[in-house]
Amino acid sequence: MKEKEANWGALLPILVFLFLYLGTGIWYEYIKPVEGQMGFYIMSVVVAFSIALIIAFLQNPGLSFDEKIHCCAGAIGDDNITIMLFIFLAAGAFGGIAKQAGGAESTANLLLSCIPGRLAIPGLFLIACLISMSMGTSVGTITVLVPVAAQAAQNGGFSLPLCVGTVVGGAMFGDNLSFVSDTTIAATKTQGIKMKDKFRVNIKVALPAAALTLVVLIVTALRGGPVAVTHYDYNIFRAIPYFIVLILALVGINVFIVLFIGIILFLVVGIMTGSIDYISAFTSMGNGTAGMFETMIVTILVSSIAALIRENGGFKAILDFIRTHFSGKKGGMFGIALLTSLMDVATANNTVAIVIAAPIAKDISREFGIEPEKVASLLDTCSCVMQGLIPYGAQLLVAASLAGISSIDIIPGLFYPYLLLVFVVISILIERKE
Repeated sequence: MKEKEANWGALLPILVFLFLYLGTGIWYEYIKPVEGQMGFYIMSVVVAFSIALIIAFLQNPGLSFDEKIHCCAGAIGDDNITIMLFIFLAAGAFGGIAKQAGGAESTANLLLSCIPGRLAIPGLFLIACLISMSMGTSVGTITVLVPVAAQAAQNGGFSLPLCVGTVVGGAMFGDNLSFVSDTTIAATKTQGIKMKDKFRVNIKVALPAAALTLVVLIVTALRGGPVAVTHYDYNIFRAIPYFIVLILALVGINVFIVLFIGIILFLVVGIMTGSIDYISAFTSMGNGTAGMFETMIVTILVSSIAALIRENGGFKAILDFIRTHFSGKKGGMFGIALLTSLMDVATANNTVAIVIAAPIAKDISREFGIEPEKVASLLDTCSCVMQGLIPYGAQLLVAASLAGISSIDIIPGLFYPYLLLVFVVISILIERKE
């Protein structure tokens, strides 16, 4: 088979996407803001990628339209992409019924009730870590915990941006490691590996960063005054399913089975405790799956665009660039880290960034002999690092809105993303040559 020639022009669809999505977001967020609108949500990511796909189809006249369709169909029909789409649906249903049943709120309040007032800030970090690992969503965790963090800041005289940044950091920890997170699903399925294999590699980077973050937060908390942590309403039965799901996922049970058990448990517990009935249960699952539709459509669009870019020589151009500017296994890992980080900065969506970078990263891994589980870990970790730092990402925008402050104000308190970035670099530098 003849090797494709490098062609930087094949990357034009990505540049068009960045111009439309990032350009529109910056314009309406910082230059000409619209009241009541978040600038980076004015241009739909689906519309931007659809236009990019049209550009990709217009390129390479040497291929017929039918050949290009066949190229896209092959990418969309890949086993890992199909599994990923099904998991997105299951994760959406799980998240919907878990929220309706009151699981996240009860879990947060249960854990808060066990924390001494003086340790409220490190306690918030631990709670955010646990809830986001159980829920698989950083934004959902932020929505539940930021109001609690704001109250803790007011009661104890702590810095509000620090408390909010602590919650965001913990949320990104769980988003990076959770077995039901769309970022974990995307990173593992695009590389064709099991989630537990990626977890074993990922935890070696994320856990030291989280432990050091916790030390910093404990020191900070002890230097301040005690927080009057009083009574938080919770139902222990509504919290139990989250812990069961977390344990099942950690022991390596198939993700479909884990999600199915979680849905059944929340259905039973919700009915027993009166938080849901037949109508609200299935409505919430429907709403949860509907919330995944955009992610699924983006996955299909990006898979198609990536297939055409590969066919037109775009991936070859990137690989040649990395060969020229990076060397060896460590160089390849830095290349994947840089590529993923830039994609997240550009798209402001860590799942989208992974889906874009994943096929290129897979080629890089073959070229430089990098194990697939390490590639998946880099994809997920680097995208979560940047997503937790950019002030125009959903996580910081939602947190800032709930706390009534600017997203820029939160950035100095984001200890965990900064430390995670440091440990990513260290993990690459100490990687053994093979």
